[in-house]
Order: sequence, then structure tokens, then C-alpha cells
Amino acid sequence: MATGSDHGLKRIVWKSNIFTLSSSQILILDPFTTKLLSSCCKMSDLMSEKITIVEDLFKSREPVLEMKAIYFMTPTAKCVDAFIKDFKPKPKYKAAYVYFTDYCPDDLFNKMRQACGKHIRVCKEINISFMPQEAQVFTCDNPGAFRSIYSPKSQDKTKTLETLADQLVTLCATLDEYPGIRYKKDGNMENAKLLAELVDRKLDTHYQLDDSGKKKEKTQAQLLIVDRGFDPVTPILHELTYQAMAYDLIDIENDTYKYKARDGLEKQALLNEDDMLWVKLRHQHIAEVSAQIPKMVKEISASKKQPDGKITISNLAQMMKKMPAFRKQMTEKTIHLQLAEDCMKHFANNVEKLCKAEQDLAVGADVDGLKVKDPMRTLLPVLLNPYSKHDKIRAVLLYIFSLNGTTEENLNKLIEHVKIEGEPEYIQNWKELGVPIIITPSFFSRKPNRRERSQEERYSLSRWIPTIKDVMEDVVENKLDTKEWPHQSECPAAWNGSGAVSARQKHRASTQDDRRTGSRLIIFVIGGISFSEMRCAYEVTRAMKTCEVIIGSSHILTPTVLLDDIKALSKGPMESFTLEVETKA
Repeated sequence: MATGSDHGLKRIVWKSNIFTLSSSQILILDPFTTKLLSSCCKMSDLMSEKITIVEDLFKSREPVLEMKAIYFMTPTAKCVDAFIKDFKPKPKYKAAYVYFTDYCPDDLFNKMRQACGKHIRVCKEINISFMPQEAQVFTCDNPGAFRSIYSPKSQDKTKTLETLADQLVTLCATLDEYPGIRYKKDGNMENAKLLAELVDRKLDTHYQLDDSGKKKEKTQAQLLIVDRGFDPVTPILHELTYQAMAYDLIDIENDTYKYKARDGLEKQALLNEDDMLWVKLRHQHIAEVSAQIPKMVKEISASKKQPDGKITISNLAQMMKKMPAFRKQMTEKTIHLQLAEDCMKHFANNVEKLCKAEQDLAVGADVDGLKVKDPMRTLLPVLLNPYSKHDKIRAVLLYIFSLNGTTEENLNKLIEHVKIEGEPEYIQNWKELGVPIIITPSFFSRKPNRRERSQEERYSLSRWIPTIKDVMEDVVENKLDTKEWPHQSECPAAWNGSGAVSARQKHRASTQDDRRTGSRLIIFVIGGISFSEMRCAYEVTRAMKTCEVIIGSSHILTPTVLLDDIKALSKGPMESFTLEVETKA
């Protein structure tokens, strides 16, 4: 079997592969499964499984009657209709081997069987309707869920929560987990509770229908579900760790970084886990990254007997032309040297000054630990400087969050200062997430208690710690408040009362490290996760050792994406918005 990606969730997905035929075959994919497979394997992996052709389910194709076809698709009416067209009135392939990402409704299954049952050799549901983004990160590939769940004009909130629940069930099934479920209790929002109930019910049904005929026992895992409004600060702060900073400040689309080389040519690089330097650097502070990359380049240069000197992009280009033998090795260093330089340019221009104010507002204290008594004095320099509209909005929001809401009169003045009188939704619509913007007697909100971290070494402009990290550590140490985080379903005793997850509980060998023992914590954030929160999953896993933390959401956020999504909540339902995974009959 092909290796596929060697990283955590991606490897687990690839090991669930569907390629069991001994002869050459055609693979036919829909848009979701195309993206899914692209995330966890290369074309060479598919070729080693005797896949010679990969086709789009919805595009016109020529018949290849001597070959068998594997259909990997989502169980939707659109996909099933496209499949039937391939065999009626005349078959395009010798036989069909059908694999659905998820449970196929009976009406679709019967429709397919009646139309072309004689051509189907295999029809299975393999329970993978989530997207493995990184070793310990997954998404449901559904950015539209944000509007569906939080917009007061939404017409499909229940359907969207149902879909997310189905996808979480397939994640648990892929990981071979039957977790205990907890959710963050919130007097203003019911989303986490509703989703926890849905997942609990659907997991119970799933494991009752298990092929073995024996009901699966609960495993040593916990699933925590929380609403995005639980921590509004983290996703809008300027972060200074490499990955979060790059995605915030640089125009990176579909994980592709585009840049102009010194020779004037437009180039691009994919920032994913195939780039081991990216994996090594992504969670480090930009100060460390900026120091490390030139050092690496110098080491390579010295090994090739290059004269020492200042490392620049121009010098590297000359070295690569002269010495093709190490061009590939040098290319990845060059990419990250360029990306780090781009980040530092933004930092020097305005981000450094913004970070000082943002950190003081977020933490509620200055770098010396003195309490910020008048947050407006901290905010005012940002409002008076010529920063961008989005940067000013971010600072205003942090000011409001620090006070747990403000008066309507003060809010109107702030909106006027930022010059967004025509689009106040950037700020006002946070109320739809259960975040207090205007103080009202009926709206109750209490800031979560934070863990004591005064002894931890941190950069002065990176003092804020995402709230979800506190939660991860509290869960692993069995300190999470059961009143604030009620159990939807209990988990077994691996999460003991001794202050740590029992290290004696073992999984099957399917994690990032096959030798890892202990339990698994899965966290799902409704409404998007930030890169900072993703980083926390790795940090806690590394520090605690007895627990692997996996984090996921409907999609991954950047501050700009989140602000634009917040503003759009006032709009009506999207007339043409559909997602394949959402359209189950």
C-alpha cells in the first residue's frame, strides 16, 4: 500500500483507502473528494494503487469499457444522478465500485440500485466527510456554516448543525473513537448544546449499526464542543508566530504563497506538511524564524565552500545558478527567507505599534504587569494614526471586549472615529455570536477565569494566550468545571481524578506517533478556528505527552475573513449557496 502523507490525520485518512482492485482502474471524484484526496496523497501514491486515470464526476468523459471505475463521492442527489448517467442508457465502464464518504440515504441507494444495480460490484460507506488539514487539525470544509448558524436571517441553521454532526461522527469513526461529549454552557447561545446532542445521538446510532453486530463501548476520548463567541479576542489579534502572522498579513490563498523572485519572475510555493521546514517553523515566533533561516542558509553555503557574507535573496539566486546540485535544498530555504522578510516588513511598518496596544487591551495589563486602568487611553493612539480600516476595527473590538461591552453612545463615537458609519455591522453584529457589544441589563456575560502563567517566558508583544489552551490543559489535568462544561455523555475513567490522563490507556496504532499511548481530546469550535488555536493543539500534545489533542471547525479563520463574515451576517440568505456535503436528501 502507498504511504500517502506521513502526518497524523492525513495518514489515518489515507490508510482508510478504497483501492483494493488488482487491475488498472479509473478513479472518479466529486469536488469534495477531490479536495479530500489532494490533502492526503500525491498522484504517485494513486499510481502505486493502480489508478491510471483520475476524472471529474460532473464533466463529460469518453467511455472506457475495458476498465473498472472507482467512484468516491458524497451521498447527494447530484452525485447519484451523475453516477446513473454514466451507466444509462449505455455503460461507460466495465464495472463500478462505489464508495460514499458518509451514510447514503435509503432513497438514493434504492434509486441507484434500480437504475444500474447490475453494474455495481461494491457499494460502501467509508465515513470520511471531513477534511484533514494538518496532522492534528481538521475542518468540515464549510465556511458558509458561519452565516447559516449565526445570521438572524438564516433559514438553514438546523440543517447545517445536522451536517456538522454527521461530519463529526465520520471523524470519530475514522479515528475509531466513541468519545464522551461535553459542551461549553452559555446562557445566551444554544449552538454548542444542540450540536453536542446531535453528535451524541448520531454516534449512538452509528455504533449500533456497526458491521460487527456488537455495540462499541466508549473509548478513552473526549469531544468538547464550543461556540466561536467563547473567545472573540484570539481570532482578531495580530499574531507573531510564523504561520498565523503569514496568513494574516500576506495574501495566501489555498495555502499558496505567491511572490516575485529577484529575477522578476512570479513564483509560488505551497505551504503544507510536505514542506518539512514549514512544519518545523510554523509555530515559532517570527523573531526566531528570522534568525534561523539565514543561519540554515549559511550552513549550506559553508558546506559548498561559499564565501561568508550577508544573506540576501539576490545572493541566493546567484548561488543556485552556479550550483544546481543543491538547488532543491536551497529553494525551500529561499521561500521561507522571502516569506519571513515579507512578514517583517509589515511588522516594521505598523504591526509592531499595533501589537503593543492590542496586547495591553487583550491581557488587561501592560508589559510590566500593571493593570490597564483606562483602556481608552490605550486605544486612542490607534484611532489617531493612519492605520487601515480593518486594523482600527480590530483595536476597537479589543477595547469593547476588555470592558465586556460599552454604552450605545460610546459605540457610536467609536464607529464615527473609525469612519464606518455606513457599515457599523463590523462591530454591532458580534452580538449574534453572544459577545456583549452594548451593555444591557438582560445580557449576562462573564469572562472565563484564566490560568496563572506569570512564570512562563513570553515575548512582550505575544503575551496573550488563546483561551482554548487553558481549556485543553484543564481537560487533560481533569480540572474542567462540570458546571460550565456539562457532560452530554460520560467518558470512561481514563480521564482520572489524579490530575492527569492515564497513560495506560492505548489506542490502535494510528496516531501521528504509532508509539503514543494515552487518550485523545477532540475539540470542535463552531464558527471557525484561528491558526493560534491550531498551534495550541500541538503545544499541549507536546507538553502533556499522555494525550493527543485534535482541533477542528467548519473552517479556518483569518482576522480579515472573520470580520467580513461578521459584517455579512446582516445580509439575507445566500440565494445560490450550496455545499455538496450539505445537500443530502
